[in-house]
Amino acid sequence: MRAESAQADTDGTQAVRVRSCIVTRKSLPESRLIRFVLDPQGRLVPDVAATLPGRGMWVTSDRSILEHAIAKGHFPKAAGAPVAVAADVPALVERLLVARLASNLGLARRAGQLVLGFDAVARTLAGSGQVAILIEASDGAPDGRRKLLALAKETPPTVIDCLTGTELSLALGRENVVHAALKSGRFSERLLADASRLNGFRPARPRVEMPERVAAVASDNAGSKGRL
Repeated sequence: MRAESAQADTDGTQAVRVRSCIVTRKSLPESRLIRFVLDPQGRLVPDVAATLPGRGMWVTSDRSILEHAIAKGHFPKAAGAPVAVAADVPALVERLLVARLASNLGLARRAGQLVLGFDAVARTLAGSGQVAILIEASDGAPDGRRKLLALAKETPPTVIDCLTGTELSLALGRENVVHAALKSGRFSERLLADASRLNGFRPARPRVEMPERVAAVASDNAGSKGRL
């Protein structure tokens, strides 16, 4: 397969752009990869928005794979030219992914799609239940998340927990944000893609045990929902 192509959905009306990782050679959707380009001085530049000019080099969004690409010289091979790689590129990618997720969370809040605070999220889950994503601070107490998941009426919402409370608070312009929820809508796919890529650069956190009823529903829907 070429480095870039498209895979059509079964109804033929949409296409998902896929790229080939220069390390693994696997073809993956762009939402699971990080694009890199060279600046005029031949320096490697992460392009997490995939908008910079130049020939793109794509790497699976995983810190260990990126570190392998740097250590084994995959970028000069892909570029066909010398490449200057700064020592802090993996850390820079992580910061850029945090900023992108935070920016999109801010957009969702301004669009009125976010519910903030434990009580407000609990009321939403217990009422309409129209919550696509539960957003939890990675350093928040697990008991609060467990209580919120217990309120899920049917399919439990996907949990995004790759930002700290400080990062969430800065993103949303509120102090001490630990719990938030995204209503079903146009921001869901964008935030899930952001969180999925960021998870590749942050250590996994222990899973919170779900209440028995919620766990049973989650088991029935395995493969379609999860923690991001």
